[in-house]
Amino acid sequence: MRKIAMAVAACIAGAFAAPLAAEPFRLIVSDAETPLVPNSVMELAKQEGYFDRAGVDVEFVRVEQSPMVMAALRAGEGEMANVSLEALLQAVGSGATDLRGVMSPNKALPYLIAGKGVADLGALSGKRFGIGRVGSVDHLLSMRVLEAAGVDVASLELVALGQPQARAQALLAGQIDATTMGIGTFTAVDDAADVSVLVTPDDFYRAAPVLSKLNVVTAETLAARGPEVQAVIEALVLAARDFQADPQRWVAAMEKARPDVAPEDLQMLAKAFAGSWTVNGGISEGELTAAQDWLHESEDFAGVDRAPLASFAEFAPLRAVIEKLGVSDKGDMAWN
Repeated sequence: MRKIAMAVAACIAGAFAAPLAAEPFRLIVSDAETPLVPNSVMELAKQEGYFDRAGVDVEFVRVEQSPMVMAALRAGEGEMANVSLEALLQAVGSGATDLRGVMSPNKALPYLIAGKGVADLGALSGKRFGIGRVGSVDHLLSMRVLEAAGVDVASLELVALGQPQARAQALLAGQIDATTMGIGTFTAVDDAADVSVLVTPDDFYRAAPVLSKLNVVTAETLAARGPEVQAVIEALVLAARDFQADPQRWVAAMEKARPDVAPEDLQMLAKAFAGSWTVNGGISEGELTAAQDWLHESEDFAGVDRAPLASFAEFAPLRAVIEKLGVSDKGDMAWN
């Protein structure tokens, strides 16, 4: 009997030491390599062993373009996907009933407004401003931020140029005078003559605190692999808390992941995102509702019925993680 008891105990111990499932938990992303903050937390959670310590074997599935991430998730090519709230709500509005956002590792994308040859926001009136397209979310967010800063947005000449990288190149070429871009994109143009920041990331998010991206799973994944979903969230929260507590820890991890990025750029990025890591999972009912309200003001959602919160979000896994780890007061304050 004693031998049997010892054997049972050994099996139980082995079960807890092993990953939660034999099959890898696939996380779909659109980045070909570790991106700059804040989405880097997912890649660094793997590189620095956070997923391993949480007991979940995460494997990245990479697709070439952001719109393909949602398609890959719905095709069963992964268990979780990092997608925009806009894409999630569009899918739900088109009839999807099995998609649930469970956390946001990078809700506050560090956008800024950069100008070339523009001394300050007071000199922006009447200038050419690059946008993705008229009525797009980036257009509406930019106008909201500029209005809050006192700019006469009606005087601006809007130039539709597509993705932020294209707008950055147009700025360098003198085809536009200012545009909105992520801080990572800005690092590629910040050394150019006469290029300056007109609205900082902190001021941008203060004027337009709209949740941008979530990690989404299917209802089937929640039912079949719920403990792994929770483990992934726990690992990402712990990584974010460590990077928030010590920005140099993020810098050191990024130096390993992205030796191609200049050390001074990593230091600048670490400083720019200090205080904004999603240390509490990045979503709450109030914040999701407010972001949904904002998105439904855009032309992209014309004719799209407003979906109830329960049809695209599930808070139980994050709630369990926060109950286990406690609420952090060092970073995002979404959780309540």
